[in-house]
Amino acid sequence: KSSKREWKPLEDHSCTDVPWLLLFILFCVGMGFICGFSIATGAAARLLSGYDSYGNICGQKNVKVEGIVNSGLDLTHKKYVFFLDPCNIDLVHQRIKSLALCVSACPRKELKTLADIQKFAETNGSTLCSYELQPSEYTTDPRAAKLCPKYPVPESAPIPFFHRCAPVNISCYAKFAEALITFVSDSSVLHRLISGVMTSKEIIMGLCLLSLVLSMILMIIIRYISRVLVWILTILVILGSLGGTGVLWWLYAKQRISASAVETQIAKDNLQALLIYAISATVFTVILFLIMLIMRKRVALTIALFHVAGKVFIHLPLLVFQPFWTFFVLILFWTYWITVLLFLGTTGSPVPNEEGFVEFRMVGPLKYMWWYHVVGLIWISEFILACQQMTVAGAVVTYYFTREKRNLPFTPILASVNRLVCYHLGTVAKGSFIITLVKIPRMILMYIHTQLKGKENACARCMLKACICCLWCLEKCLTYLNQNAYTATAINSTNFCTSAKDAFVILVENALRVAAINTVGDFMLFLGKVLIVCSTGLAGIMLLNYQRDYTIWVLPLIIVCLFAFLVAHCFLSIYEMVVDVLFLCFAIDTKYNDGSPGREFYMDKVLMDFVENSRKSMKEAGRGGGAEGRELKPM
Repeated sequence: KSSKREWKPLEDHSCTDVPWLLLFILFCVGMGFICGFSIATGAAARLLSGYDSYGNICGQKNVKVEGIVNSGLDLTHKKYVFFLDPCNIDLVHQRIKSLALCVSACPRKELKTLADIQKFAETNGSTLCSYELQPSEYTTDPRAAKLCPKYPVPESAPIPFFHRCAPVNISCYAKFAEALITFVSDSSVLHRLISGVMTSKEIIMGLCLLSLVLSMILMIIIRYISRVLVWILTILVILGSLGGTGVLWWLYAKQRISASAVETQIAKDNLQALLIYAISATVFTVILFLIMLIMRKRVALTIALFHVAGKVFIHLPLLVFQPFWTFFVLILFWTYWITVLLFLGTTGSPVPNEEGFVEFRMVGPLKYMWWYHVVGLIWISEFILACQQMTVAGAVVTYYFTREKRNLPFTPILASVNRLVCYHLGTVAKGSFIITLVKIPRMILMYIHTQLKGKENACARCMLKACICCLWCLEKCLTYLNQNAYTATAINSTNFCTSAKDAFVILVENALRVAAINTVGDFMLFLGKVLIVCSTGLAGIMLLNYQRDYTIWVLPLIIVCLFAFLVAHCFLSIYEMVVDVLFLCFAIDTKYNDGSPGREFYMDKVLMDFVENSRKSMKEAGRGGGAEGRELKPM
């Protein structure tokens, strides 16, 4: 037999993948350089203060741009950007296609004629026409038709912090919204959808809060009644899916009877939406029942593993709050990234365009900073998510391989964070970079597929979709392997490649257990997500039913269900992660320990009974082997 390296859980701590940490630090320095460069070249001032079509920054003195008239003006007292035609939106380049000027005040009421514009300029000292026209010439100069705003000038107000005059009534942007939502062919449909959301905003916020509360309650249930959780979830999902489907069909039948008396477009839309919901719920319920029928014999095998995971959450209660911290850090980074992206949109040198106005463009190698910035978004986001995985793995590993649970650190989560920062940031950087290498080609192919939509032939479309699907599958497999590699690193302080190889070998050796334990556990957690979404959706249906005469249901209900699934996924993904880490720890424990003196098992009796039951089930199915036949005895 080939020699096997001995695992020494939590005994040795050493720095791993240091070159990758240095590479990641250099990459972050490059991200900082992009931010500093955009600020140093005036992009921050142009973004926050705004600039006109001649390259002048509002609210300050400016330098003359060669070959551009009306540039280099002193606009100290004109602090707001005003667009002559704010509703003229270029859908291709996604920008306002209008002459921009710096003005001292935004028009706070509608101006219907040139005389009103002239009176506004004389009263407030804010000239809304181009700089070469004096207010006295607004009604007499023939150039005023091109150099003055398109009237009626809508009432506008400055956007906080960005000094742009924006119309108070945003209805002129409806065409832009309709262009983004391609399935809307009638503008009245879009208006009714938006009005439905605005009318039901209090209900939407209340239902989102309800989904958060339900997720917290489910986590508490998982902690304290894990033994009966599987059966409770199964029964509740059966009753919930049957009840939801029955309520939908009942509401459809009731509203169909009353629809003949009220012939409104909203009533017809709600009736059609109810029919679609009822049919979809029926199909979903049938599929769910078939899946549960197939997996009914393996449901009992997850109870013991859930019980051990519940013990982990009892000893490590801060694990529940990991999604909040990760989400908070991601929001901070994404805010920084979007801010720098906006800086990059206004950085560069002033260049005259074909219309004689000024645009700021980057030339030479600097124009590739966009790509660097996009790669930074993916890599650093994956790095933050990988830090969460490593933190959870380190805490659960500490719990599993500590024989006396009363000797656990006071805060295993903080101890895991400390080990991550001191030893394993390089491993996290390498693992997240591998995911980035797969994500970037997939995103490029998705962008190409979007740009060529309707232009490529069927064969090319099929090949693009096949490549995108293969890359997505590869990304999911690597993400799962990375998570187990982080667990192996937390156990034995080995570098990423060694940990990934060891974790892969362990998973292959326990392929049947992975299929019988891990997959079924993930399915039960999925049922928990379904329960939260169904409960929130059912509450939404009952509440929105009181507004069916003047509110369209489609968009509010979709928003609520999506938010409920997102919240449930954030909470239960931590539980799923704990189950995966426990399984790998258990597999390593059974491989390198046999219960003899000096090689005692770390697992508790509950998990051992679970393995024995799983082994018996495999034997009954004719899949038991000799190696599985030995009795596992606790310490």
